[in-house]
Amino acid sequence: MIYLEKEWLAEFKKYLLVERQYSAKTALAYEKDLQNFVTFLDESGGAASFATISNLDVHAYMSYLYEQNYKTSSISRRISSLRTFYRFLMKNDYASNNPFAYVQLKRRPRSLPHFFYEQEMNALFAATQGDEPLIVRDNALLETLYATGMRVSECTGLTMEAIDFSMEAMLLHGKGSKDRYVPFGRYCKQALERYFELARTPIMAKYHKDHPYVFVNHYGDPLTPAGITYILNSIIKKSSLETTIHPHELRHTFATHLMSNGADLRAVQELLGHSSLSTTQIYTHVTPEHLQRDYRKFFPRA
Repeated sequence: MIYLEKEWLAEFKKYLLVERQYSAKTALAYEKDLQNFVTFLDESGGAASFATISNLDVHAYMSYLYEQNYKTSSISRRISSLRTFYRFLMKNDYASNNPFAYVQLKRRPRSLPHFFYEQEMNALFAATQGDEPLIVRDNALLETLYATGMRVSECTGLTMEAIDFSMEAMLLHGKGSKDRYVPFGRYCKQALERYFELARTPIMAKYHKDHPYVFVNHYGDPLTPAGITYILNSIIKKSSLETTIHPHELRHTFATHLMSNGADLRAVQELLGHSSLSTTQIYTHVTPEHLQRDYRKFFPRA
């Protein structure tokens, strides 16, 4: 195995966790991207030190990534990780230049996010009607994801004290330890109150569980991201829809419905917890119904 400065990798991980305050999951993602590069250098006989990486090494690595048929987004993430790593090395005088500073990828057209139309959302809500505890829970989960546009990680981390029913708002802990308040409407409020009374409280009592997390499984333990995905797919199967679902699609739906009904882009950015407005701009697309309505309203010969 070629020699590479392992202590620099350890320092970089500590830097991400302590100075940048990234989550352990994010730091692990950086670590995997760097290890992928190290493995490539090891197998290809490239540079033996991070400080001696040449443009030839960079070009060879890029060719390798394309040959592996990685998605453009995956390649972009790996290069971004390496670019950040080298900025760290330069900051600490471990390297004199950043060989990944000027790497550019071919941009492919960004596809529109998949979302559900209002009629489809109504079909999903219709599939969660009933008095059985787990059905009541499923309804509250669906209402909450749709009403707030929260990430699945924010949903699994949602605690009882984070919900203010008098203000009809939730405190969400987002990416990079960024907190934000998100309002919710009466449908979500009623669904949550019903869930607490008919499902969460009796389930927690039955299995003698005591924790602050809002959404629980049938044993009273906190729901996991995989558990939420399973519940949503179960709802799809019960509904009249012939499609698949991922929790993030409800976040897309939340943003799309806001934009289609005239919400300000910056307001949507704030509600979604995006640090950059450019991330939110993917939701500037509108539904065909909205296009049809505006066309008939503004085009003189419609």
